[in-house]
Amino acid sequence: MRERTRVAVVGGGPAGLLLSRLLRRDGVDHVVLETRTREQIEATHRAGILEAGAVDALVEAGIDRVLRDGDEHEGITLRFDGESHRIDLAGLTGRTVWLYPQTDVFTDLAERAQADGADVRWQATVTQVLDRDTASPGVRWTDAEGHEHELRADLLVGADGSRSVLRHTLSEQERHTFSHEYPYAWYGFIVQAPRSAPELVYTASEHGFALLSQRTPTHQRMYFQCDPDEDPAAWDDARVWETMRARVAGPDGFAVAEGPIVERSVLRFRSAVVEPVRHGRSLLVGDAAHTVPPTGAKGLNLAIADVVVLHDVLTGWLRTGDDDALDEYGRRVGERVWRAQHFSAWMSRMLHSAAGETPFEARRRVAELRTLCASEAGRRYLAEGYTGWGPITTRKERP
Repeated sequence: MRERTRVAVVGGGPAGLLLSRLLRRDGVDHVVLETRTREQIEATHRAGILEAGAVDALVEAGIDRVLRDGDEHEGITLRFDGESHRIDLAGLTGRTVWLYPQTDVFTDLAERAQADGADVRWQATVTQVLDRDTASPGVRWTDAEGHEHELRADLLVGADGSRSVLRHTLSEQERHTFSHEYPYAWYGFIVQAPRSAPELVYTASEHGFALLSQRTPTHQRMYFQCDPDEDPAAWDDARVWETMRARVAGPDGFAVAEGPIVERSVLRFRSAVVEPVRHGRSLLVGDAAHTVPPTGAKGLNLAIADVVVLHDVLTGWLRTGDDDALDEYGRRVGERVWRAQHFSAWMSRMLHSAAGETPFEARRRVAELRTLCASEAGRRYLAEGYTGWGPITTRKERP
């Protein structure tokens, strides 16, 4: 079966569904192909900190449940040497962040797509990219019954994550991937317990890094630094809590609210940036174009920013048909992407101890944290990065 549409979006996660929402609002014919079922994606629990600019973009698109069910946070806490130091995000920047799981963002967008009657095809697996450099690119895909289809479009958008089909059909001569693998990972778990703190707590100690986040009034998400090859099943509850207690302990008596652990996993740290993000009439957005470690809470926010800018670029391209205008997308998102890479790497290296760290380096990291917290300029630098450097602009990013 062969079909045609104006824009073919490969990937039905938050980035693909947000682009679909914006295109449908503009009356642009499009199809979204997603290899997983909606239920599979909703069953994958992922944390989420949304910058104010990302929340604004969702609300502008008519996705506003975050304002009712999300938790607005005006600060975060850095904890080291057994002491807590609050970073007043709102006071330093006039901006806040919102605790709202990525899974909820997806659910909101999926429900809106269903209500709108958007053409989203679940269990649609793309097997081949066709004629990417022509005016009629396309993909071959198979449905849940194994039947093969062909979809042609004026434009292909890869929003299908770090294992993107569109990205990996490009040769190394066509794309350059700047990448970095970090020597540590996060052991993440969900615990049935009340909140340990009203805002996120990032902890650096001689025993290693830990992060206290929240999820619901009854279930919380927590992390601690571990080896990338750690087996999450090898840790029983007692060992997990012994590790967490050691990493947050201090003379102030701060303690973690404990309870039964209901889910556990290991999250590796990787950074990658693909350049260029446009190849003929094929473009990459979100994790298909770049990934960041989770420390700076940038992954979903970058994906939303990509979609906002791409939608603005596509509005002009659909009107004029000038393919050269598509290059503007990469130019406009590139600065924010690299700024987020730097911020995420900086926070990661400041808070984590690498294998073989010397006593000098351990003390130097504590001195960096102490200097940062003692300086208003330092606190503002962190707050500006954490809240996202202001709104998502429709012009080239500026300092």
